[in-house]
Amino acid sequence: MIKKDSLVPLKMLLFSFHASNTIILSFLPLYLDFRGLSETEIGWVLAIGPLASIFAQPFFGYLSDKYKTVKWILLICVIGLLIFSTLFFQMNTLLSIMLMGAVFYFFTTPIGALGDSLAQRRADELQISFGTIRMWGSVGFATSSLIVGEILARAGIEYMIWPYLFFGTLALLVVFRLKDVKVDAEPVQFRDIGKIVKNKPFILFLLLIMFLSITHRANDSYMGLYITRLGGTEGLVGLAWFVGVIAEALVFAFAGFWFKRFKPLIFIIFAGAIYSIRWFIYGWADDPMYIVALQFLHGITFGVFYLASFSYITRLIPKLLQSTGHLVFFATFFGVSGIIGSLAGGRMIDTFSGSALYITMGILAATGTVLLMVYHVYSYRKGLSAGNR
Repeated sequence: MIKKDSLVPLKMLLFSFHASNTIILSFLPLYLDFRGLSETEIGWVLAIGPLASIFAQPFFGYLSDKYKTVKWILLICVIGLLIFSTLFFQMNTLLSIMLMGAVFYFFTTPIGALGDSLAQRRADELQISFGTIRMWGSVGFATSSLIVGEILARAGIEYMIWPYLFFGTLALLVVFRLKDVKVDAEPVQFRDIGKIVKNKPFILFLLLIMFLSITHRANDSYMGLYITRLGGTEGLVGLAWFVGVIAEALVFAFAGFWFKRFKPLIFIIFAGAIYSIRWFIYGWADDPMYIVALQFLHGITFGVFYLASFSYITRLIPKLLQSTGHLVFFATFFGVSGIIGSLAGGRMIDTFSGSALYITMGILAATGTVLLMVYHVYSYRKGLSAGNR
């Protein structure tokens, strides 16, 4: 009998890692702006993280499946996070920031994916909702965004390294208490990766959700700058993230009640439609408070979209390759999409405006939603995937 209190270290890991991650996600663009980088240069720096994740996430996912451990791979990554984040914030030139950022992100980006992969497996073991575990990451994100936003508004954005190291150290301490995953299968071999590459429904699904994930990642990168360009402060940026992630946490927390009502693809399509509406409204906003007030839509969009997508791809990939498949999904969602969103978003703001960026994002999200509807109808008729869609 598995005790549910054995989940406490895992919940604390998700809390502490996402609390640290919100500092990078929410305030790094403002920090780089403070250091004198242009929006285009900020886009280049922000694209380094997703680029590193494309290599790092499948690499560490493969190691996790090969050696049948998540805990010890997480330990390596968290130690790398602490060491290389310290060095990253010492860099002064664009080139040095990008080079050290690549190493820093190489160790940092797999942590969220590995944590969620472990949470999905533990949820399956306990026969509970994945969302009830994953919500603790959202709570950490929300708590950090509100508190750290106020601290940086008072102390200065240049001091963001200190709260980041605090939460990173907390993550290191709880990793040692984790209960590792158990997989009753032979260790994965490198040739087994071909099973994922040849999984046509999985690959097609990843390509289609990029229409939505690109817009999501562009918002992650530039919402803070957009708010400040509209006259907001670092504290208001923190408040905006707090509102959004609290809504996300509630969606995860109550997933057990709403998630079983429809098939995952129905929820993904629904979230895509709300994404499109959300970006159009942001694009027309002329006051930063409109952004803050509508951030509750983050829970309905990302919360629903992520949970449904994660559940859907889990059904598409063999159990032997769960970590690898999950991290390929992360590499697409946060990696490839992040590169495109960061580079194109920065260039668009530089050339046109933040408003033009969000209007374009709305069009892109609407296109992706329509394509996912076609995919749903086609896969339903052809029976391309196993289990309920």
